[in-house]
Parts: sequence; C-alpha cells; structure tokens
Amino acid sequence: MAAFFDTSIEYLKGVGPQRSALLQKELGIFTYADLIQHYPFRYEDRTKLYKVNEVDESLASVQVKGVITRFEVVGTARKKRLVGHFQDDTGPLELVWFQGIAWVLEKIKPQVEYLVFGKPNRYGSVISLAHPELEPLTAASEKGKYLYPVYPLSEKLRARHVDNKFLVKLQQELLKMALPHLRETLPASLLHEHRLISKKEAVIQIHFPRHEGQLLAAQQRLKFEELFYIQLRLLKLKLVRQDKFKGLIFSDTALLNTFYKHHLPFPLTEAQKRVVREMYADMKTGHQMNRLLQGDVGSGKTIVAFICALLAIGSHAQACLMAPTEILAQQHYHNLKKYADAMGLSIALLTGSTKRKDRKPLHEALQSGELKILVGTHALLEEEVKFHKLGLAIIDEQHRFGVAQRSRLWQKNSEAYPHVLVMTATPIPRTLAMTLYGDLDISVIDELPKGRKPIQTTHQYDSKRLQVNAFIRSQVDAGRQVYIVYPLIEEPALPAGRSEKLDLKHLMDGYESVTRAFPDVPISIVHGQMKSKAKDWEMARFVKGETKIMVATTVIEVGVDVPNASVMIIENAERFGLSQLHQLRGRVGRGAEQSYCILITDYKLSADSRKRMETMVRTNNGFEISEVDLHLRGPGDLMGTQQSGALDLLIADLGKDTAILEKARAAAKAILEQDPELTWPQHQTIKTQIDSSKKTAINWSRIS
Repeated sequence: MAAFFDTSIEYLKGVGPQRSALLQKELGIFTYADLIQHYPFRYEDRTKLYKVNEVDESLASVQVKGVITRFEVVGTARKKRLVGHFQDDTGPLELVWFQGIAWVLEKIKPQVEYLVFGKPNRYGSVISLAHPELEPLTAASEKGKYLYPVYPLSEKLRARHVDNKFLVKLQQELLKMALPHLRETLPASLLHEHRLISKKEAVIQIHFPRHEGQLLAAQQRLKFEELFYIQLRLLKLKLVRQDKFKGLIFSDTALLNTFYKHHLPFPLTEAQKRVVREMYADMKTGHQMNRLLQGDVGSGKTIVAFICALLAIGSHAQACLMAPTEILAQQHYHNLKKYADAMGLSIALLTGSTKRKDRKPLHEALQSGELKILVGTHALLEEEVKFHKLGLAIIDEQHRFGVAQRSRLWQKNSEAYPHVLVMTATPIPRTLAMTLYGDLDISVIDELPKGRKPIQTTHQYDSKRLQVNAFIRSQVDAGRQVYIVYPLIEEPALPAGRSEKLDLKHLMDGYESVTRAFPDVPISIVHGQMKSKAKDWEMARFVKGETKIMVATTVIEVGVDVPNASVMIIENAERFGLSQLHQLRGRVGRGAEQSYCILITDYKLSADSRKRMETMVRTNNGFEISEVDLHLRGPGDLMGTQQSGALDLLIADLGKDTAILEKARAAAKAILEQDPELTWPQHQTIKTQIDSSKKTAINWSRIS
C-alpha cells in the first residue's frame, strides 16, 4: 500500500513534470497520498436543476439546462466581452465572458444542449452568468447530480490553467486507481461504537458526495480518525515518559508549612489550593512531573510556582525559573525575592546583561547548592550553568520556547530528570490544550484573588474622543496612571523598514495629540524602535509614578506591573486580535482601585471586529475569550506560526470539533489503558497504521 501512495504525483495521468513542480511548490502535493488528502474546503450544490424563470441574483449559484441560440461580441478593446444568448422553455438568460473569447467560440457550439453552472448577476432587467462552467448535456451528466467539490488553490496555479476543474479530474483519476490500495485504519469495535463509515467510503464521499448526509458521514469519520491518532500519539508519549523518566521524590512539606503559617502574604484562592495539591501529588510519586499551569493575567501563578519550589528545596534540591524576556525575568525575580527573603532562601537573577564579574560567584553558589533559586532568560541554558541538584524547572510563557530548549533544561540534572512546570498567561482553549499539550497534565487557576475588582470595559467610537479625554483627566487628577496603546500597522505590501516608519509615525501622531490634550501632564513614550536602555528608563519613570500617561505600542503587552495604573486606552482596537486585547487589558487592575479599559475604533467595523469588541465588553474571563478567538481565527493563527506546524491537521477543526476530539481522546485512552503496547489482535489495525506512518510524523492518521 505505502508504495502506491508514495508514487510521485508526476506520474498521474494529466500531470507531468511541469505541473508536478507547480503542485509541489504551491500546494505541497508531492505524492498520491498528498493529493488524495487534499480535501475540498467547500461544495457547490449541483443537486438541483433550476428553470431560467426561477433564477435571481440572490442565489449563490445555479445550475440550468438549455441551448445557446447565438453569440455576439459587445464593446471594443478593454471593454470587449462575449455574450451567449441562452434559453430554456421558460425564458432567456445571458452567459458572459470577458476573457478567453476565441477559446469559447471554438469549443462551445450554438444549438447544442448544455448543463450550465454559475453565479447569477443582474444588470437592469437582464440576468447573466459570468464565466459559467458548461458541459454538454448527456444522460449521465443529467442524472449525475451531486455536491461539487471546491479545492484550495493559488493564483499562480490558476494563471497556469491548473484550476478547480483540473483538480476535480485528477481526483477522479486517482480515486479509480487508489480504492484497492486503501485499507481500513480503525478497528471494527471503534467503527461500530461511534457509528463510523469505512475508510474507503469516507474517502470517496469526502471528494464526491451525492448529498449532505454522505458528506457529513465522511467528515465525521475522517475527523474522528485524525483526532484519535493525534491523541493516541500524545498519550503514548506520556506513558513512555512516565515509564522511562523516573522523577525525584519530594514529600518533605516542613518548609512549605513554615511558609503557610508565617509568611503567606494573602490567603490562597480555592483554585490555587487545588493546583498546589495536584503538583504535590505529582512530585511525591517518583514519576517526573510535566504540568502545564494555565491562569489569566493576575491570577496568582507566581506564588503557586514558589510553593512548588519550596517542595523541591525542602527535599534538598534547587529550582529555576526561565522567562522569555529580560523584563519578565526581572519581574519574576523581584516578586519571588520577597517570598525567598522572608524564608531566608538565596535567590539570584541571570540574564544576558548579567556582568561577567558577577557570574563567577553565582555559578559557584549554584554548583555548591548554596544558591536555591535561579531566575533568568535563555542564559540558564548555557553550558557553564551547572546546578548542584536541579529538582524543579519552571518555564514561563512556554510557547516562546522550543522543545529543544526545554529538554536542554532537563539535562541539567544527571541523576534524574527535574520536575517540569510550564506556565502560561495566554488562556488556551481546552481543545487546543488537549492537542498541543496533550502529553502534559493540565492545571487551571480559574479565579482571581479576593479583593480584585473586575475591569470595566467599554467600546467607544472615534467621535467620542472629547469624553474619553475628560475621563482620562478625571483619573489623572485622582492620582491614577493611564496607558494609551497604539497598534503596529503591518502593511504587507511594504518592505519591513517602510512599514516600521509608518508605525512610528502613527505612534508619534498619537503622542502629539495626547501632549496637546494634556499639556500639563508628564507623559512617557515607549516603542519597539527604542534602544533597550531608553525603553527601560521610560518604563522605570512610569513605574515610579514620575509620568502619569504612558503612550506605547504593544511592547507593554507582557510586562511590568504598575498597581497604580487603572486605565487602559486601546486605539484602533479593531486592529488587535482578541487574545492581544485581553493581554493588554490585563496590564491594569493590578491594584485595589476600580480599573477601566476603553476600546476605541473607527465606526466602520467588520463582523469579526464587532464580535471581538462585544466579547471584550461582555467578559473578563480569559478562557471564554480564547474560545471565541479560536472560532474566529482558527488554531494556526492562535498559536503563532511556529506552533501551527505542531497541529498538522488535514480536516479536523479545533474550533468546532470539541465533541469529536473528546470522544477520540477517550477512545485512545481506553485502548492504551487496556493494551499499552497494542499487541491484542483487535488492535493490529492501529499498530499497522502507526508502523506505516513516517517516524517523524505528528499526525499518525495520514495515508503514507
């Protein structure tokens, strides 16, 4: 089977070397397997035949049968077009071509009966179809009513006459040859339990369904299979790791109890207590902990991480925390230092700017075991950073670090792998978390600390600028501080430097209008073009309260806590994604005062932008926001490009297929619990499929 599907696309009838090179470059189709898994993204309904008198411009597309009585060429030069006068027994219709006129006149004959498909438009009293698809009416074509597949294509392919019609022909050609080579990839028990059709049937129906019911059955089957194999791979990884990677046993809670009794700065929320219990359960088992801790901005992840570190230190080991940027590492260091000092534990900060003379004593203290907690950036991964006994590695904002970087941290303990706690303030929808981090255990802090008032969010149009300024003035007079954030305008048509200049101009225009509106108020400005030193200096002035308004681009998105900042104004809010708006809003509301977020937009908004504004005004819950974001943007965009490769999905949609994903995961889990090595006869179908997958494959459901 594998040999057939590994055949180069070049050898399929109608392709050849040149088209093969195009299909590879434009669509990533190299082999028969790639083509047969290049699924349609929508279907045109060709199950209905309309009469000409039923056709009107409100219909998305129509199929009619009749004859062209005559052709005429109308207009000259660039306005030239070919009009075919078409009719059936109920009336006339015009068919119009603006290009390829000579080809149409040569191929399409008057007085022959055709099946015609296209999008109706109205000009005055005349209904026309522009560039319609035609095929001579035969007994087969009249009978063969079906949903017509529409495949993803590129402009370059269309320009080279590789259009949808051509792809449909290729798929028909390939399917005839491929069916005998398609084997079942799911065990009979799963097909029966989940009422799934066979693999062969599903592949035929996904490309050429006769009706909606067949299409839904095919989608259901292929989505289930895809998600089942992805979950199976993740769960198997988890089993292997629990088996192979023994963890250090940390069960001494004396240090933890001291902290609870004498130094805990505020009572923990129920969610924080639950997460601490989950981590303690992991760390005393003798298996390596691998846990993802999700919590909204300000939900108190740092103190949970510190409590976790106390478990390691109480059992004579060390802990480290790695953050993606220097500013975040410093913030974590200052937050943890308060707790560490209270407990008499040594803590240090190591970043790219730590001076060479300060590094030597730090390295020595780390190696002797005297230094208990090390906070830093990528600098922690350097060769010369050696621990006496690293027991816990905490990684903040995990999606900024690659897997290779994580595993380099693991290698820092030769005796046993350290426990790993991965933290993120970017709420990840459940389906995405189960698919991207399905090999990790997931803990969620889903409540804010007591005394925090929810941030009040409003959406205002540009025309309300004076009222917004009056509100800023009242907050500054009350002693509060204000952020005003401008978006980065990415102009894809412009080279990088030119687009950055535009961003800067946009920000400087904003800065000038703010200084004009508040001539007596000290104002800071921060943007990506500034040198780090200047940026830090401006930030520091704002933190100390020397400036009252901070005008900035999104560089402050993940950043410093300023408890006195109570207002976040987001200009051109329609240019931001939902998760970014939520992250920016999380910069305020850090103190006890009521905080506000004002989203300012143009009056004209797309449906998606309007939905984003409504969601922000309606809820402060990051998980709810992330679910809406997933629906609007899809998983690839949500995780940033480096993560979308980790999904490699052919047909499943994590925004819409939650129910299928949960069934698939439960099925994979049940099978691995009974038969972890897949040796039972009834699981041989699964084993064969895994063995035939490429060793590096992320998606084991692919035909390979």
